[in-house]
Amino acid sequence: MTRKAEQLAQLHARIRACQKCVEAGYWIAPGAVVSGLASAKVMTIGQAPGPTEAVVKRPFNASSGKRLFQWLAQAGFDEATFRASQYMTSVTKCYPGKHAKGHGDRVPSKEEQALCRAWLEQEIALIRPRLIIPIGKLAIGLFFDSKLQLEDVIGTQLEREGRVIIPLPHPSGASTWPNQPENAKRIQKAIRLIAKQRARLGL
Repeated sequence: MTRKAEQLAQLHARIRACQKCVEAGYWIAPGAVVSGLASAKVMTIGQAPGPTEAVVKRPFNASSGKRLFQWLAQAGFDEATFRASQYMTSVTKCYPGKHAKGHGDRVPSKEEQALCRAWLEQEIALIRPRLIIPIGKLAIGLFFDSKLQLEDVIGTQLEREGRVIIPLPHPSGASTWPNQPENAKRIQKAIRLIAKQRARLGL
């Protein structure tokens, strides 16, 4: 095991042992969900694990993962290879529970996001990904102006600190945004940008 891999294993152990949100009084399902290698060149960042992810400890495990990897397949990534060689994480690491109104999962509060932010910063600093793919508005807001709409950012890219950031909308089947023709075109543009970076990185 390389020194970097050892450092990542230690970081994962600390993340999985974290109790900050529980101690602050938030209901979560403890048990962080992070996956990937220290040598990864690509990092995906979602919002938070869902209920099935919390059980099997695998990011984007359910139907949203199927749609996400359909998009990534169009960019030239094989799902099994991607999961085995790249890095997948989220803004907050533990399942936040169902939405109070019963529609989908609860969006982590700003305080929860702040409590978990140091973990993401450490992941990025250690992995040093060349391409970051933030998925969904919460993750996109880490890099783009949060006042911007999805229509303004999907199909665009940023370059920051030597890495490229290409956002994707959340692939949840509950979201109708990707199904609208103009938005589907934006997603295809984002996929082409990701494909270009995949080729540049030799993946």
